[in-house]
Amino acid sequence: MSPDANEIEHAAELLRAGRLVAFPTETVYGLGGDATNGAAVAAIFRAKQRPVFNPLIVHLPDAGMVEDLVTLDQRASRVAARFWPGPLTLVLMRRAACPISLLASAGLDSLAIRVPAHPVAQALLRAAGRPIVAPSANRSGRISPTLAQHVRDELGDRVDLVLDGGACAIGLESTVLDLTEERPRLLRPGGLPAEALEAMLGPLAPPPAPAAEGEALPAPGMMSSHYAPTLPVRLAAVRPEQGEAFLAFGAVPPGIRSEANLSPSGDLAEAAAHLFSMLRDLDRPVFSGIAVMPIPMNGLGAAINDRLKRAAAPR
Repeated sequence: MSPDANEIEHAAELLRAGRLVAFPTETVYGLGGDATNGAAVAAIFRAKQRPVFNPLIVHLPDAGMVEDLVTLDQRASRVAARFWPGPLTLVLMRRAACPISLLASAGLDSLAIRVPAHPVAQALLRAAGRPIVAPSANRSGRISPTLAQHVRDELGDRVDLVLDGGACAIGLESTVLDLTEERPRLLRPGGLPAEALEAMLGPLAPPPAPAAEGEALPAPGMMSSHYAPTLPVRLAAVRPEQGEAFLAFGAVPPGIRSEANLSPSGDLAEAAAHLFSMLRDLDRPVFSGIAVMPIPMNGLGAAINDRLKRAAAPR
């Protein structure tokens, strides 16, 4: 299942005209708009009902355009050469002549940039011929989409076109690494395990303290309540309470029924790929809440636990 060349070109024409196109990446589906067009960027915020202090990620087909937008030091060049294309976003300082809408970066002097690996995303970005901002294609704070149908259910006619590339392979948003300071800082765990970055850069600084209400965030995905289903989420559950759906991971304790299992074998990559779709499937009025078994913190487990913590946060 993949769009043909005519569909890709039509989508690129829409983007160049300031319209919105949802497309698959290896992480989640993104809601794309021309990053240099302030009206298109504003339309993304409206479609998602997203706070304007929450910045967007600029997507490029390769690293060739990057130096026109931001300042690359030796660290950034090394990391980009190793991990792009892939599920990694770099936060770097904008150049003075950077053409990206300031709304896309919430007015900050930094900019978040990624080169996705998905072939449909690659084809669309090359056809569009300009930087594209693309936050997850869902309403702000809700569960990120990993299927084209999730986008249609969430956004309806708020998006002009949805390119269907099937299920997203990773299923979690990109890891966000801030390289604007002397010590690299992990802003958001994601599809690239932090251990891979630390092997190259040494220990990473933790995310900064929470921003004041309404203050611009340094990267997307940092709001305390995010990725949330309608139902309340209870973490580290050993069994469901009355009326709860039970989302398992690995072996289920004897005598307990689970409505879904992120990975019966305990594979974190499989769990990451299933997380958002299973939360969506269990978010039904027949249940009173969703209880989730403990997930290990190593590797992709850090990103899975980050998403679950935000999904369970007070609304």
